[in-house]
Amino acid sequence: MCTKLFAKIIQKMCFSSLEGTKILQNAEKFVANSGIVVPLRAKNRIMHSLRFGKRLVELTSPQVMGIVNITPDSFSVHCSSCSEAEVLASVSNMLQAGADIIDVGGYSTRPGAAFVSEEEEWHRVSVALRAIRSTWKDVIISLDTFRSSIAQKAIEQYDVQIINDVSGGQWDERMYDIVSCARVPYILTHTRWITPSQESASACEDVVSEVLHFLEERLNRLHRMGVSDVIIDPGFGLGKSIEESYTLLRELDVFQVLQCPVLAGMSRKSMLFKPLGITPLEALNATTAVNMLALSHGADILRVHDVLEARQAVQLYRMTYPKD
Repeated sequence: MCTKLFAKIIQKMCFSSLEGTKILQNAEKFVANSGIVVPLRAKNRIMHSLRFGKRLVELTSPQVMGIVNITPDSFSVHCSSCSEAEVLASVSNMLQAGADIIDVGGYSTRPGAAFVSEEEEWHRVSVALRAIRSTWKDVIISLDTFRSSIAQKAIEQYDVQIINDVSGGQWDERMYDIVSCARVPYILTHTRWITPSQESASACEDVVSEVLHFLEERLNRLHRMGVSDVIIDPGFGLGKSIEESYTLLRELDVFQVLQCPVLAGMSRKSMLFKPLGITPLEALNATTAVNMLALSHGADILRVHDVLEARQAVQLYRMTYPKD
């Protein structure tokens, strides 16, 4: 029963609640049913589903989330004015390339990015959301924001179906209330950043234990508030060293114990271009390489700037492991 993966889970998680005990029991069932001994690949991928209002979407295959950042340093929408036409052209290309979800953001949280006021963030994202929703009624839209007020307006005015919160609810205490009332899926992300402008807090000796414990505690809180659809993101690069980010990638299969879809967001990040001595614009091949590794370790969603290449990675992964 106590396989290597289960041993890793026991070692990484520090349970301090009844909910944690239940998760540990689920981990035992998961390991017993999956037959995993050596976690080189996440065998028998767990089948997840997400509810968007009355619509239930089964994640029968890894999903691709296309990034549309309405910011001056974006790799997706290259614009100075961020007009509706530019947004529509970018989104159209992503959908044609096979994007399942469009993730819109108006506040860059990369290191050194400038502060963006709430008014400016709303102006940026509302232009994009209005253009997208008026053109594609059924496309699944995710909003990348840590501000509950922005999330609430986007849900109410533009039928945003997912809230992608880089802070994991740490920077705005009302965020959990908003997603609970709206009954929308929530992307729960781990970060060490205390605020968008304060890069990192103190580190833990074991990054996997730290991230897993944070996600478990926050997931329990969300479940108690009635939020049933949660996607977890270990937060590659968010206040973590390059070495820690690769440790998370190597151990990504451990997060399946939380029984939530796992999102991997490594597209063109410093964990890729710094070790290779290249620029973010040159990091497409590196992004594709780590995306394939993430898929092999159980990732359910790839968040990327380059949809076509990610879709091709998913297609080749499915050809290699057709029963996953």
